[in-house]
Amino acid sequence: MVKEYFPQGTCSKKITIDYDEDAGRIRQVTFLGGCPGNTMGVCRLVQGKPLAEVIGMLEGIDCRNRGTSCPDQLARALKEIAG
Repeated sequence: MVKEYFPQGTCSKKITIDYDEDAGRIRQVTFLGGCPGNTMGVCRLVQGKPLAEVIGMLEGIDCRNRGTSCPDQLARALKEIAG
């Protein structure tokens, strides 16, 4: 399945998540906007990982005292998927 998520409080404008609903694993993630090197690195690192593992790794990461970050927003999107 594919989910589009529109982050709040970050430079990125959209996160697209392709995931295997049955296995609960991420196939691919892409960010629109944000810091290209950082978001590209996050996308590669989470590929193939279980949703719960990625949520645990990324949830709560802060960028410039915004109370969130692109990785944190990805974790929030994955929490919506996981229910």
